Amino acid sequence: QQQLVESGGGLVHPGGSLRISCAASGLTFSQYIMAWFRHAPGKEREFVATISRLSSSIYYAESVKGRFTISRDNDKNAVFLQMNRLKPGDTAVYYCAATRSPSESMYYVRESDYDTWGQGTQVIVSS
Repeated sequence: QQQLVESGGGLVHPGGSLRISCAASGLTFSQYIMAWFRHAPGKEREFVATISRLSSSIYYAESVKGRFTISRDNDKNAVFLQMNRLKPGDTAVYYCAATRSPSESMYYVRESDYDTWGQGTQVIVSS
């Protein structure tokens, strides 16, 4: 059974940093493109960042570019999102997503391209 479990969310002050993690099981992790999406209250779920199977290709939403860093550790079956200079607008439930791909360099930005999702971790940015 494929499973993604996010962790590391919490409350942080504006300007602060937080690192969230996603642990994968039941899949051959190195064969999967990974991504982070987020869902803020009153808004639709949106793309945040994606990373190809071997980390050769990475893409960010404009709203987080320069502040967030996605990375993965294929030996530990995990993907991470380092979030710096956090803003109140970053408040959301953050979801990890995965999809299998034959390409080592491809990535996707649409929700519909991902078929495995975690349960989410809450990030609140507030003073």
